[in-house]
This record gives sequence, C-alpha cells and structure tokens, in this order.
Amino acid sequence: MLNLTQDIRSLTEFKRNTTELVENLKRTKHPLVLTVNGKTELVVQDVQSYQELLDAAELLKTLRGIKRGLQQMKEGQGKAAEDLFAEMFDQLDNAS
Repeated sequence: MLNLTQDIRSLTEFKRNTTELVENLKRTKHPLVLTVNGKTELVVQDVQSYQELLDAAELLKTLRGIKRGLQQMKEGQGKAAEDLFAEMFDQLDNAS
C-alpha cells in the first residue's frame, strides 16, 4: 500500500539514493512514486510486487469474463455445449 508521507520522492533524490531506496522498496513492498518538477511522473516497484499486481489483474479479468458469461447465460444468449460442439464438428467435416 502506498504511504503518501513516505513513498513520494523526487527523481533527483532517487538518483542520489538509488541503493537505499531500492533496498527499502524490496523490504516494504511499497511502490515509490517519483516526481519530476513537482509533478508525479513514475512509479517504481519491486519485481515480486509487480508480478503480484499482474497476477491480480489477470484474475480480475478472468472473473469479469466468467461473470459476463454467466449473465449472458441467464439472458438466454448462450449455446448448449452439445450444440456448440456439433457446429464445430460440422465445420471440421466441411473443411475436409
């Protein structure tokens, strides 16, 4: 979780204290927001935390797809698996 009092630094400070700040990133697992000319420009994060973020985003995407599919089935927009497989096999047979 981002701590606004500790996790926002200037790019200049990051350049001066890279080793210390990277060690802190690894220890706390908190992202670091870097500013350029007083404006937020970059987020720096340790690899493990970034991978966890990617995994969470992928899970969310999957869950949204499942939810959408369930809603479509409730609305009668889906096809029975038997019908879908029959169509696929027909297309394969016709392609031969």
